[in-house]
Amino acid sequence: MLARMIAAVRRNHALENATISILLGRLGQHTRLMGRASPNGFYIYGNVPPEKISECAAEGLARLKQGESQLAVSPLCGTNLALAGILAGLASLLAVGNRRRLERLPNVLTAAVLAVVIAQPLGRLVQKHVTTSADLDGLEIVDVTRVGRGMIPLHKVKTAYRGA
Repeated sequence: MLARMIAAVRRNHALENATISILLGRLGQHTRLMGRASPNGFYIYGNVPPEKISECAAEGLARLKQGESQLAVSPLCGTNLALAGILAGLASLLAVGNRRRLERLPNVLTAAVLAVVIAQPLGRLVQKHVTTSADLDGLEIVDVTRVGRGMIPLHKVKTAYRGA
């Protein structure tokens, strides 16, 4: 049960990244968007018409199914940010050691910056092998609706998986 839920989130995360990539390509990099995958689809936060999200999600699904797996991995993905924070924290902790903290500050800052730099390529690998799955055979888009009424529009892209 848990494995199926994780697989569903990974598939939807891949489609979310692809959808946002295509949206940004059409609307421009200045467009502010954010996504969040769930087991039954994904959410897109941003001031974009639902029809445009539906169109870009359908294109993303088709392109991923045709083998454009690079669309599943995004340099803008929150996985990169989370990994950078974790690595910077761990590097800082290791750099502090047992000596007085103020004396170790240059080492801590250097370790944290190196961790953030390393997190960029590592984040793409984590996306590719852990947090997304570009194998979307059997996945289909069921509905795209605006569900948020707040200051930031929220859209739900509902998916269904008809695979094994």
